[in-house]
Amino acid sequence: MRVIVIEDDSDAASFVKRVLSEAGHAVDICGDGESGLNQARTGDYDALVVDRMLPGMDGLKLLKSYRDGGGRAPALFLSALGEVDHRVEGLQAGGDDYLVKPYAPSELVARVEALGRRATGDIPTTKLAVGGLEMDLLARSVTRDGQKIDLQPREFRLLEFLMRHAGQVVTRTMLLEKVWDYHFDPQTNVIDVHVSRLRGKIDKDFERPLLHTVRGAGYRLEA
Repeated sequence: MRVIVIEDDSDAASFVKRVLSEAGHAVDICGDGESGLNQARTGDYDALVVDRMLPGMDGLKLLKSYRDGGGRAPALFLSALGEVDHRVEGLQAGGDDYLVKPYAPSELVARVEALGRRATGDIPTTKLAVGGLEMDLLARSVTRDGQKIDLQPREFRLLEFLMRHAGQVVTRTMLLEKVWDYHFDPQTNVIDVHVSRLRGKIDKDFERPLLHTVRGAGYRLEA
């Protein structure tokens, strides 16, 4: 999912971004209400995470304006205001869910992903497989032919994206946008380095390679 977090507290915003990014989502941050509204309107987001107390335009006004303008992405309010009346105000302003601070990171991820499923009607995928390579998204584990493969969080996200697009050519630009959250090409070799490390873990000790380089185009994962 692609998520925008509208939160003026930079530490809180960074925390939310880290939690959601580690769960495999692409996250943008905006620090005030008016800019957040404009970015939410122009960006192709699957969900909004909105703090109620924002400078310039508070979260309630932001979301009401977003809905009045035709914005349809589901929205989760984050707030220290947890009384029933506060939650009702958030839902009446156009929010789909309301999470009171402080909260458990796992609950934040679960609620955001539930919004995504509710919006699309999708049944969540919990396991991916390509040949003998298997990924359990709930247990955050990877095996090939029954042999456990230990991956770092970024390697896990990279492999998940490749497995979700198995058989397709995945470009470096796609990986920068979906795995690293970069919306431009910074002329870096970070992708090549991580792909090389990933290939060493999923292919090195096995007879058939799964991760292939498509010269001049990108990479393809296939059995």
